[in-house]
Amino acid sequence: MEFILRSGDIDNRRTVSPENAMQEGSRIHRMIQRRMGPEYQAEVGLKYVYDTGEYEIIVEGRADGIITENVTEDITAKSTETTGQLTQQVRVTIDEIKGVFRDIKKMKDSVPVHLAQAKCYAYIYAAQNGLNAIRVRMTYCHMETEEIRYFHYDYTYQELREWFEEVMEQYRKWADYSFAWQKMRQESIKALTFPYSYREGQKELASYVYRTIYHKRKLFIEAPTGVGKTISTVFPAVKAMGEELCEKIFYLTAKTITRTVADHTFALLREHGLKFKSVMLTAKDKICFLEETECNPEHCPYAKGHYDRINDAMYDMLTHEDVFSREKIEEYAKKHSVCPFEMCLDMSLFADAVICDYNYVFDPHVYLRRFFAEGIRGDYIFLIDEAHNLVERGRDMYSAVLRKEDFLELKRTVRAYDERIAKNLDKCNKELLALKRECENYRVEEHIDPFVRALTRLSAAIDDYLEDHEDSPVRSDILEFYFEVSHFLEMYELLDENYVTYSEMESDGSFILKLFCVNPAKNLRECMQRGRSTILFSATLLPIGYYKTLLGADEGDYEVYAKSVFNPEKMGLYIGSDVTSRYTRRGDEEYYRIASYIHEVVRQRHGNYMLFFPSHAFLRNVYEIYIHYFNAEGTVECIVQEDYMNEQAREAFLNRFTGNEDCDLNALIRMEIEVEEDRSLLGFCVMGGIFSEGIDLKNDSLIGAVIIGTGLPQVCNERELLKNYFDGWGENGFDYAYRYPGMNKVLQAAGRVIRTVEDFGIVALLDDRFLSPAYQRLFPREWENYEIVTVDHIGRRIERFWDEWL
Repeated sequence: MEFILRSGDIDNRRTVSPENAMQEGSRIHRMIQRRMGPEYQAEVGLKYVYDTGEYEIIVEGRADGIITENVTEDITAKSTETTGQLTQQVRVTIDEIKGVFRDIKKMKDSVPVHLAQAKCYAYIYAAQNGLNAIRVRMTYCHMETEEIRYFHYDYTYQELREWFEEVMEQYRKWADYSFAWQKMRQESIKALTFPYSYREGQKELASYVYRTIYHKRKLFIEAPTGVGKTISTVFPAVKAMGEELCEKIFYLTAKTITRTVADHTFALLREHGLKFKSVMLTAKDKICFLEETECNPEHCPYAKGHYDRINDAMYDMLTHEDVFSREKIEEYAKKHSVCPFEMCLDMSLFADAVICDYNYVFDPHVYLRRFFAEGIRGDYIFLIDEAHNLVERGRDMYSAVLRKEDFLELKRTVRAYDERIAKNLDKCNKELLALKRECENYRVEEHIDPFVRALTRLSAAIDDYLEDHEDSPVRSDILEFYFEVSHFLEMYELLDENYVTYSEMESDGSFILKLFCVNPAKNLRECMQRGRSTILFSATLLPIGYYKTLLGADEGDYEVYAKSVFNPEKMGLYIGSDVTSRYTRRGDEEYYRIASYIHEVVRQRHGNYMLFFPSHAFLRNVYEIYIHYFNAEGTVECIVQEDYMNEQAREAFLNRFTGNEDCDLNALIRMEIEVEEDRSLLGFCVMGGIFSEGIDLKNDSLIGAVIIGTGLPQVCNERELLKNYFDGWGENGFDYAYRYPGMNKVLQAAGRVIRTVEDFGIVALLDDRFLSPAYQRLFPREWENYEIVTVDHIGRRIERFWDEWL
């Protein structure tokens, strides 16, 4: 076990990315070190081994500088027997350099945690070199002005020894528990066996995952529903931990419901003897005890005194629980009166697995710096579920947009409070106005440096104001805008060939400037390099080459297509050859034809069906015709996905399919309910929406899906930018911008029907474009035996299917 101190050299409060802040911090270090004389020894490695008897704690780091100098000291005052005697002494000083953005003139003392780091170095050096006394110098350098301020502290060896031993004793309690727990965990992993009989191909899939971890690679898995991809990735990752190939597993998802699946998988392994601690990270606004989240000790009783109580709260939970769920976090946070969100993050330090959203690893602002800061690489395994979602999420996380009108609105708000901010807002607005005059609809911008310079000055003005005005009545307005400005400037520093900068006139008349990350591969790859190995898996990772390109695959990374365990004959797949959702064909005649298809599909067997449409408007047009011509008497129950549905509305919608009015979303993961109804239920949904992926309706909860159109994203300026960008890189731009994302939505929607080996059902693809080679090459292997139908014949084909299986 190692207890490692690493130099935290940046007080990163300005608008720079952590990576660039580190580069600036390194520059500041080198600048100061070069100015020192021959008595200054830079970058001195220090190491101390604390032997507990059962294990060793290694405290190590690198002192920025050690100064050894001869000083003349008047010892008259120290002795009554001396008169004006001078003595020559050797004084050793540990120099700790910190690059900061704060106004160093206002600093009254050094930051306690910075000083504690330097005191550790001072004790180690004094102990190893037999010194009776040693000095610490805290050197603070402003990152922009390069102004320097020093704080000096003198310690005897005995003072440092007592302080250091107290620190180690405080840590020893945690280290003792961690050592005992890890020993117990490793023994349980050695004895752990796979909890089921392996399905066909499942053992091979698990072995692919383990070998990938062993070789420190990435693995891209196309895993059809039913393969058991969660247990097939979690189990070998846990086994790799047992072989000391990793120290922590991160299970990353895009949706809450898939996080719950992972949580249940770890619970299953615990039932089979695994000793394992896991935490599920919950967003701050969801877990906060207050109605309005305000992380200020003056407003929040849980924030006030949080750090005085958090250690006791954590140790209490650590020694009594293995599952750090949201409910348990809230229970212990209330018991000890601490912030539940911060406690949740702190418990991740002691968890063997962290189940969380993508952003805790990939988002440039939210990522867990306690694991990934300062370029540190750990033996982490990243298991990325529903990895097809990471492409768009990656683009969103590494893009930035500013709206011209927001500058004017904030100017009106702050004018009476800070003239400097108001003037800088006005300068930014003028730069944006100049860009707006050149933009008719949208325009690729090649040169926005003048605006960025103005924005940087605005950021500095806001930063100074926020530091000096903690109780300002406009602080919340300024702070929210400041975060947007900070993100824009950070993303500006990342601009390269993977970005396109463009301006655009919005439909509401507003003007935006956007840094658009068209290819997130580089940024995602750098994040994944913080760990040992990454396993990316999805039921719809086709074409796999497309996802490898955009998700940061390196040469030598692996890919595998897991064989489906389902009998493909249990899914009737029908492609309508006389129907389409093309814009040129949209009208009442086509809407009526689609409604006729729906009618012919549904009347062959009573049951639950989901219908997926390209948009809400398209859905509404077909719905009205279907109700008028085919369901005037209401013999078929129809429910519609609205533009916005809160969690309660979503649950109510899904509960109609399960027949359980009291169940919640989490229950859908486990339930296998057969619903016998004397009439059909139709759910009118939008493709790519909340009901087209991530839900698990088994058995008769869903017996069919009708998918209207190819799922192509709407033509817009941003999609055209994507198309042109990838055309320029020698790829098929239309595929990358439209066809592949659209087909993924189709595959996800179709995947709602067959969820278990017992299931059977039908999928109707209503668009003749599915018959073209461009789409058929994107079909999964299980779709080989489709039938081509027209509206006049689909009824008889489906009737034949049900006769065979019922």
